[in-house]
Amino acid sequence: MAVLAGGLAGAELYARHRADDILVAVAECVVEDGATISYGVNPPFLWQHMTGHYTNISVRTAGDRVQSADGMTADVTLRDIRLQGSGDSKGTIGSLDATLTWSSAGIKDTVATNLPGVGSLVTGVTTDPSAGTLVLAAGSAGVTARPVVTDGDLNLEVLDVTGPFPKDAVQSALNDLTKKLNDNYPLGIRADSVEVTESGVVGTFSSRDASIPTEESNACFARL
Repeated sequence: MAVLAGGLAGAELYARHRADDILVAVAECVVEDGATISYGVNPPFLWQHMTGHYTNISVRTAGDRVQSADGMTADVTLRDIRLQGSGDSKGTIGSLDATLTWSSAGIKDTVATNLPGVGSLVTGVTTDPSAGTLVLAAGSAGVTARPVVTDGDLNLEVLDVTGPFPKDAVQSALNDLTKKLNDNYPLGIRADSVEVTESGVVGTFSSRDASIPTEESNACFARL
């Protein structure tokens, strides 16, 4: 019995180590940042690994970036993951719920990187939680914008512009930025809500009954 128990414990540890190697690599490829993984314990992980049916997996990123968004941290919970592939899918995810926390400094850096010329003029981003707005300062000029969720996308609605920049031009530039961010989320992830905080913006995102892509459609999932 002792030998059997020891063998099962060793197999459990090996399965966790093997899964860590694979799933951390997938997560880090998707978010383009470091990530840590944890698993549900019921049933035992070895059984989940053998059957390819994981009850829940949690992912937390390092906070340096999520794809093109600097200074963003992702906390993700995936449930009912079934690695039972077909021709155009490696399996399914019953539900995915994510909280993305984007710091004010990260928003400034993201704007600077993704809006050449104009973005480099932004010197800081401050928040007003009571009004639900951000203020992007550029010297004596400034842009007041409200983060909003529209049809599953997170957008920045320009409310006011001071200085030489036309409001329509600023809105168009921010639309291009948020479209780039929204279009890159995998697994059918959509925005549900957004909140402005003292330190930045927090958004909740989700997906249901998502198909896990093959390596042909998303190379990050090749190791699954």
